[in-house]
Amino acid sequence: MTKTPETFLFYLGHPAHYHNVSVVIKQLSEKGHRVVLVARGKDVLFELLEGLPYDIIYIKPKDGSGKWALISTVLRREFILFRLALKYKPKMMIGTDIVITHIGKLLGIHSVVLNEDDAIEVPLFSKYGMKYASVVFAPNSCDLGPYENKKIGYNGYHELAYLHPNYFKPDKSKVLDLMKDGDKYFILRFAELTAHHDKGKNGIDLAIAKRLIAQLTPFGRVYITSERKLETELEPYRINIKPKDIHHAMYFAQIYIGDSQTMAAESAILGTPSIRFNDFVGKLGYLEELEHKYQLTFGVSTNNPEMLFSKIDELLGSNSLKKDFTQRKEQMLKETVDVVSLWINYFVGKRKE
Repeated sequence: MTKTPETFLFYLGHPAHYHNVSVVIKQLSEKGHRVVLVARGKDVLFELLEGLPYDIIYIKPKDGSGKWALISTVLRREFILFRLALKYKPKMMIGTDIVITHIGKLLGIHSVVLNEDDAIEVPLFSKYGMKYASVVFAPNSCDLGPYENKKIGYNGYHELAYLHPNYFKPDKSKVLDLMKDGDKYFILRFAELTAHHDKGKNGIDLAIAKRLIAQLTPFGRVYITSERKLETELEPYRINIKPKDIHHAMYFAQIYIGDSQTMAAESAILGTPSIRFNDFVGKLGYLEELEHKYQLTFGVSTNNPEMLFSKIDELLGSNSLKKDFTQRKEQMLKETVDVVSLWINYFVGKRKE
């Protein structure tokens, strides 16, 4: 136990936010610090937090959509976090949400934003979040635009904070049910695309999904993990696995195809060939780096679906797919930093303001 244990409050608004800090909070706790998690209901986030040995406050989602519903939801989160900050008196608040920056500014608490998106692609988060943050941790490949002065850059990616080989050990026993009769398998991911920065952005629709299934089925089983409601005809393909084991499934998959940025990057970090099909292609620095510097992922815009199927055919035709991508992954690992150590050294070493 440390001589001076401190309290760290983490705000989690998405399953990816928990994965991102899962190793960090474990190590902070092992060092004797108190970890407080504030979680907003989103997808399988609450399931991922079940049984964890931390102080956890759950914020259940409210129904409603539109501008005023969004404002009401944010104000509610602000009020809840204000009360929690007064109660726990954290050394700092950490996460990917505007509320920690507002409450931090109001109460004089250091706020740390963990960000991987270029500022221009998340305009509201940039204007109302990064602007008020104490610091923003972001990959060097990420452009924070007018908030570059807040940036602590590093050679790496969020996903290395929990999927680096130092912290993640793939376990085949967790995916045996997916590999029936020794079959190979593929994972499709459908994101919800309802966040403010997703407005006007498209991904994999039903017609594309059905064609992907037809293309892949001769080569193995097809499993779908979806943030949005699946159409009845796609439901039989839904992956049957515990949310906490999804990265094991991704590691042993032949190819990942989806319209989610995060899972495309996760697959790349794991050395699994990944293809992302959405309207963010070419716009996010960290994915561009993973694609063009390391060739670990491929982006296809929705205005060119034939390229999607062509790229899949190209990958399926390779006789050394896994070997090639493992070598590319190893090269990427040699050139990136230990993100966990970087963050923890800052969190613990930073003097309380």
